[in-house]
Amino acid sequence: MENQTIKQIVLDQKEEVKEIFKTKIIEREIEEKVRDSLKDNLIKVIIGIRRCGKSVLSHQILKEKNYGYINFDDERLIGAKAEDLNDFLEVLKEINPDFNYLLLDEIQNVEGWELFVNRLKRMGHNLIITGSNSKLLSKELSTYLTGRHFAVELYPFSFEEFLKYKNFKYSKNDLYATKNRAHIKSLFGEYLKFGGFPELSKIEFKEQYLRDLYDKIITRDIVLRHKIKYFKVIKEISLYLISHFGSRITYNKLKNIFEINSVHTIKNYISYLEEAYLIFQLFPFSFKLKNQLKGARKVYAIDSGLINSVSFQFSSNLGRVMENVVFLQLKRKGYEIYFYHEPAGCEVDFIIREGLKIKELIQVCYNLDDLETREREIKG
Repeated sequence: MENQTIKQIVLDQKEEVKEIFKTKIIEREIEEKVRDSLKDNLIKVIIGIRRCGKSVLSHQILKEKNYGYINFDDERLIGAKAEDLNDFLEVLKEINPDFNYLLLDEIQNVEGWELFVNRLKRMGHNLIITGSNSKLLSKELSTYLTGRHFAVELYPFSFEEFLKYKNFKYSKNDLYATKNRAHIKSLFGEYLKFGGFPELSKIEFKEQYLRDLYDKIITRDIVLRHKIKYFKVIKEISLYLISHFGSRITYNKLKNIFEINSVHTIKNYISYLEEAYLIFQLFPFSFKLKNQLKGARKVYAIDSGLINSVSFQFSSNLGRVMENVVFLQLKRKGYEIYFYHEPAGCEVDFIIREGLKIKELIQVCYNLDDLETREREIKG
């Protein structure tokens, strides 16, 4: 790739960053943790679904620093190779010779990026890298990046972050006032319907935005990345799982529904959807790992807005959507989560486990006014 082309891209991206700082930015729940990590010469790794705010968070943290920046999620950089990366570094140093920090956005798009990042660390650069693939959180990261690294996951806005973005300030005592409770309930209804992707608040056609985002994730983060031939099949499986969020599924059941010969193919497709942060699997509780892996598992989606925009919802089910929201909040907190189900019908939505101890049992219900619903939830 020509240095002049690279320079133009880097300068264009620098202008885009200026536009980011003109928009409204709130402090994210993990921001202080990442900011504190700048004191150490660790490789900072921020992972999460596309458009959840990784880049904005990174720029906000580095705002007062002298830093270089390259966004590899740029259509002009499709096809960039590992051997091009040093040219990018040279251009950055030409533009800003004295930068101390370096932000590499979606660098996993460049095959063989790991050696380049390791070299930058050895050169003394303080690095933040972002990615939209959960493999960057796996044990493979330790193999890729020699030395220590600091990895965090970022999700779309939590409800608390959503309220902050909406400039709604409250204390616990405020929740007892009817007016405030009504306002929070209204905002929560909006959050359940449209979810927490940060850009949504400034977009008029929210559902179209979410459908376009979903298609982009399926195409770029799954089909192209994994070189999948049967685009239609994996999209149908994805839509099925998102439409049946909170329901128990098995690989064999999916194999039969989609008439796929191999369970292995189903496993691969689901792992790709998980890696892209579209879905999460929740396993049944058991002290025996074998029973967890063999049993039917539940699937939850990354965002309630995405559920409402792309899934086949035949009726409004606020209870299940709220269950999905609670699941995501437990994930944000980093808990070890399971569910419990008995053939007789007794079920616990979420079990929080710490080591060998059960810390908490959680039942989720949007409305307990119905007597049958109330008895079922209490029985669970």
